[in-house]
Amino acid sequence: MPGISRTTLAITLIATASCAPGTLLAQQYPSKPIRLIVPFAPGGPGDVQARLIGPRLTQAWGQPVIVENRPGGNTIIATELTARADPDGHLVQIISAGFAINTSLYPKLPYDSVRDFAPVTQLTSGPAIVVVHPSLPARSVKALIQLARSRPGQLTYGSAGLPSQLAVELFKVMTGTDMVHVPYKGAAPAMIDLIAGHVQVSFPTISGGLPHAQAGKLRALATTGEKRSPATPELPTMIEAGVPGYVAVNWFGTVVPARTPAAVVAKLSQEFARTLRMPDVGERLLSQGLEPMSNTPGEFAAYIKSEMTKWAKVVKASGAKAE
Repeated sequence: MPGISRTTLAITLIATASCAPGTLLAQQYPSKPIRLIVPFAPGGPGDVQARLIGPRLTQAWGQPVIVENRPGGNTIIATELTARADPDGHLVQIISAGFAINTSLYPKLPYDSVRDFAPVTQLTSGPAIVVVHPSLPARSVKALIQLARSRPGQLTYGSAGLPSQLAVELFKVMTGTDMVHVPYKGAAPAMIDLIAGHVQVSFPTISGGLPHAQAGKLRALATTGEKRSPATPELPTMIEAGVPGYVAVNWFGTVVPARTPAAVVAKLSQEFARTLRMPDVGERLLSQGLEPMSNTPGEFAAYIKSEMTKWAKVVKASGAKAE
């Protein structure tokens, strides 16, 4: 070839061959519909986020993003599905703090929470809201504590996954109360039973509990963050309400199967971040007490590991068991 030495040509071909697979795959990605797995029942905050973000990803990429609900097993059923999926980026899973909690709550999981997944990005973070059935004679957190202490083992609390369960377990440890746990497969079924009076207490996300409190179907007592939520500025934090040092927040993010090419993971992360920066998306999330929290795959991986350490201590202190 005139003008190009054989040495230069060889170097060029080698360089192209060495970087082509991941780069080419990222350029072509997505090449088919994307399954966005939600390990919760429809209607809950994880599902809401998926259905808020999914159509915008579809618009950006021209490929359908199909939200697929796979509730049950404290998210283990869906997470095992993700762990065994093809590592091509066409199956993405929503995870929550429960992903980190499972590692200490279950002695044996059908996957390795670190080895079998590639973190993509965190999506949101937000406190829980303490809600009770209106028939309960407790109009403050202090009154709830007094009531629970006077009726040990008689009050029931519903949880839609580990973050809300562990939030109540932490409350029980810090206040010396005893309430019986009733698990649900999703936030919506848990709220239905709470509204019906089948359980008396719950610590759901603000997006899951606030609308029912605003409608008068539930009574809101506090939120569980370090500071008051912009979505509920009238509600005190648990610290303000009389439980010093109590903080419990939930978060949501996304992962893909391990061995998904780094270039594809990066492309996914960047697109999620771009979507979360859209004004209408941010406003919708903030109105429900969820703060957009996009970060890099490396930053999210480090955060997940720190959460595993944090919740392991809570599981040990509370004696919480998988149900």
